[in-house]
Parts: sequence; C-alpha cells; structure tokens
Amino acid sequence: MKQLVVISAVGGDRSGVVHDLTRAVLDCGGNILDSRMIALGSEFAMLLLVSGSWHTLARLESELKKVEESSGLALSMRRTEERPPRTDLLPYAIDVVCLDQPGIVFNLASFLASRGIDIAEMATRSYSAAHTGAPMFSVQMTVNIPGNLQIAALRDEFMDFCDHLNLDAIMEPVKG
Repeated sequence: MKQLVVISAVGGDRSGVVHDLTRAVLDCGGNILDSRMIALGSEFAMLLLVSGSWHTLARLESELKKVEESSGLALSMRRTEERPPRTDLLPYAIDVVCLDQPGIVFNLASFLASRGIDIAEMATRSYSAAHTGAPMFSVQMTVNIPGNLQIAALRDEFMDFCDHLNLDAIMEPVKG
C-alpha cells in the first residue's frame, strides 16, 4: 500500500543541496510526488511529498538522520495521507502588488480566514521597482472559496479591502 510522507529541509544554500536529499529518497525507493524549493536569504528550503511502501518510508527515516548529519540540513519528516477531493470549493487566483510594508501577508490571511477561505498556495517576493527603485512586494496565491459564498460580493469586499490598504489586486477564477 502506498504511504505518504512530507519532508521539510532547511540549510545553507550551496550547490548540491537538492542532490543530497533527493539521492536519499531515490536510494530508499521513494518517489517525489510534489515539491517546492527556494533560496531564502542564504538558506535553502525544500518541501517534498514522497510516496513509498511502509518499508521504504521506514528506511527513509533512518537515512534522513544520516543526511542531516552529513549535509548540515535541518530535516523533519511527517507522515500524511492523500487529501480527499473537495467539490464544494472554487479555486481562485489572487495577485497583489504594492509598496512593501509590514503586515501585508497577515492582513490578506486575516481577510481570507475570517470568511472560511483556504490558502492552497502562496508565494511572496520583495523587489525594487524598475524605474524608481521603490521597495515593492508581490503576493501570488491560489485560494479555495467555499461554494456557498457569493463570488461577486466577495470580490467587491476584497477589492475594497485592498483599496483601503493601498494594495493593487486581481482576483480571478483559476482556469484550466
């Protein structure tokens, strides 16, 4: 029977860091189903969803301890299950761009959580504006909106919320 595990890894950003962890997964007979990897400052962070038999994941648990010691990665492993499909949720994409300021992610998360809207994925980035050099911040996220919410009213409420915080935002259905 297929078992699932989530592995998180954080360590110094260096060449070969992905190789070290993915080699351990392969050597133990695991299969990477989904992953996210990013450099954050001078650190590198990875999240992996790995499948395998019970025996594979047991081997992986002991192998990860060796990888942690030899590579300097801080590793954690957590068993999980497949997420059951939810047909009562509508996937929407939200893109926000604004001058960088504290609390942007918190305010967006608060707005969404207070309405029972799940954040499925989120990526943020700080950068300098092309012509002015102003400190900018962008947020891209996919959210799952409960089917019982009125989309037009929610969109209006969200745009008013963003206008109040001086956030330039787009909210549209995920296509495809």
